[in-house]
Amino acid sequence: MAGLGVAGMLAAGLVLGRSFDGTVIPDSMPPGAGIPLPAIDINAPGRTADLLHDWAAKQASYVKISVYALEAYGYAAAVMAETRPKCGIKWTTIAAIGSIESQHGTFPPGTHIEPNGDAVPPIRGAALPDDYHLTDASAAEPPRDPPRAKGPFQFIPETWRDYGVDANGDGKIDPDNIDDAALTAARYLCIKSGDMTTAEGWKKAIHSYNGAGSYLRLALARASAYSVGTTVA
Repeated sequence: MAGLGVAGMLAAGLVLGRSFDGTVIPDSMPPGAGIPLPAIDINAPGRTADLLHDWAAKQASYVKISVYALEAYGYAAAVMAETRPKCGIKWTTIAAIGSIESQHGTFPPGTHIEPNGDAVPPIRGAALPDDYHLTDASAAEPPRDPPRAKGPFQFIPETWRDYGVDANGDGKIDPDNIDDAALTAARYLCIKSGDMTTAEGWKKAIHSYNGAGSYLRLALARASAYSVGTTVA
């Protein structure tokens, strides 16, 4: 569904153990839930993720994630808890994917997340292989530019077409918006796994996003670090 990500190769060799600040990182699978989310109305108007500002601000400096990105991850987990409660996905896992794919919308250098959740400038991966094709019968002619993975979660066009959602109520389904991308990623993982509260279910979900063993290990390391309020990179 996605490659290793524009940032993932930077730390593909990480293993569980201790964080840079000496915090012991748990090695359980699935990783822990982290700081619990406060109750919010997931259907509130506007950018509902803003309701999680205080929750995000309290831990942003410890986990090295911007408040806007953390709000998006928390909101995605809150939505899934209500709409797919049996899945059990936690914000820590969503954050781990966002970290691998684009360093939470900050890679390549100079990229950042705006208050509305947009990644600026838009994040684009390398051109997809020549044998990749977007199966869209409505397409009258091939695109002028080669297809690329897009946004903070590096969705390929076909996957975004099938799973993309509008998470912030702006009427757009935009892979370059971290709210939309985080909720789409959470929804995708839950659909592919069904139950992420077990080790096998969690592993199945991550492998559906990227089948590499190094990706699984890195996702576990990052999510586990976030669960205890720190980071491994």
